[in-house]
Amino acid sequence: MPSRPDSRTAGLVLAAGASVRLGRPKQLLPYRGGVVLDAVLATARASGFDQIVLALGGAGDAVRDTVDTAGCDVVDNPDYDAGCSSSIAAAIPALHPQTDVLVLLLGDQPGVSPESVRGLLDARGDSPIAVCRYDNGIGHPFAFDRTILPDLAALHGDKGLWRLLDRRAAEVTEVRVSGPIPLDIDTEADYERALAQVGDLG
Repeated sequence: MPSRPDSRTAGLVLAAGASVRLGRPKQLLPYRGGVVLDAVLATARASGFDQIVLALGGAGDAVRDTVDTAGCDVVDNPDYDAGCSSSIAAAIPALHPQTDVLVLLLGDQPGVSPESVRGLLDARGDSPIAVCRYDNGIGHPFAFDRTILPDLAALHGDKGLWRLLDRRAAEVTEVRVSGPIPLDIDTEADYERALAQVGDLG
């Protein structure tokens, strides 16, 4: 059963990381005529969300100077070094109080398509949690019913989200998405592979 047509959805773009492994802000790496975060925000804007929240932390000032954040509610996470869970906790208070479903998007995963997001929302039914099942495993985006928001706000560390999925596995719906999990850009090698996939390598 698809999501109710009148349900209010929000997209949360997690882009607060310090890019420690890469050594330069991965949000601002050149990509498809813009930068990586431009591509992620384009997906968010094309996904039909009622609200887009953008969590920034490391390189926040540079992101604001470079990226068009129009239409986004920008939240600063001063504790970004504590992992992505801290960004989720910082962003949840910024959600519209009538939000029914929250979709998480990674700011370093530009290969996620609006079609995948909409497919996830259409196929989740009434499930408290829905995830994408790609050819090679589970990956973002993830969707959470409003009843899960307190659990999200209480997460800790980079693996807190995955521990939540394990803990509430009986409530998770897997939505089939063709193809491999879109690349997270954490290293120079990841970046080169992401560019090669879209034909940006010279």
